[in-house]
Amino acid sequence: MSTAREPLRLGTRKSLMAMTQSGLVADALSQRTGHMVELVGVTTQGDVSKALLAQIGGTGVFVNALRDRLLSGEVDFAVHSLKDLPTGPAEGIALAAIPVRDDPRDALCGPCKLADLPRGARVGTGSPRRVAQLRALRSDIEVVPIRGNADTRLRKVADGELDAVVLAYAGLKRIGRLADVAEVFDPDQMLPAPGQGALALECRADRADLVELLAAVDDPASRAAVTAERTVLAVLEAGCSAPVGTYAAEVEQKLRLTANVVGVDGARQIRLSASGHPDWPDELGRELARRLLDQGADQLMGELDDEPR
Repeated sequence: MSTAREPLRLGTRKSLMAMTQSGLVADALSQRTGHMVELVGVTTQGDVSKALLAQIGGTGVFVNALRDRLLSGEVDFAVHSLKDLPTGPAEGIALAAIPVRDDPRDALCGPCKLADLPRGARVGTGSPRRVAQLRALRSDIEVVPIRGNADTRLRKVADGELDAVVLAYAGLKRIGRLADVAEVFDPDQMLPAPGQGALALECRADRADLVELLAAVDDPASRAAVTAERTVLAVLEAGCSAPVGTYAAEVEQKLRLTANVVGVDGARQIRLSASGHPDWPDELGRELARRLLDQGADQLMGELDDEPR
């Protein structure tokens, strides 16, 4: 068992964004518990592959290597971007904390807003969810599949290879690149990925001391919102690379959840909302997912498998 004299080992991906957000978690945990925390960088499958996430099976590619380090005892806990986590339970691992969620919205980085880009503008993203919603907003633009960290993607705009790219606002904020943002998409325009903007702290389930310790940075409101969003994804049996957007927030003491599934051409969309008690986010997510399926959401998601790559 770790003591105050033995720094807790925090497993994290090595990217600037991952190291920055893990550093913020380490500082918050140290301030609240008095424990020192040291960062341990880990390379994941998603970091070394050059293929698009939809091609390598995006579920877990940024997560599995960190979980292996947890189970082997090489690190005490791990920090993930919550939207990267598979929705199913992981044997032997506990989701010990979800800190206060950052802004979950998507942002367009380029010289102007989406509406002001010229016809045929090239907009980069590696997310089928963003591809579908961009096409719904502007059917005349060319959506270009890209990989790489935020700096790599932003450089493609600066070099003139692309006219704009879409990235998560929270990630851009964490690495100090908000000056590159031309437009932040309201969820009415573009629903974010389930859990976007939130972080997940995992540790071994048999480490009751760590589960209790990490709970010091858990935020119940954020946990309820992302639980509802991720339950939609789980019931739809869709991975984190599926064209599914969700957003949940507390409104007048109720948890309001909105979700959509968009066809790859952007022309067809199923978008529904529901409200429920904040203490029952799972039930709310299941209800909304069943309604989406009743309206043909599985057919729209299935079209992604037939999309040429």
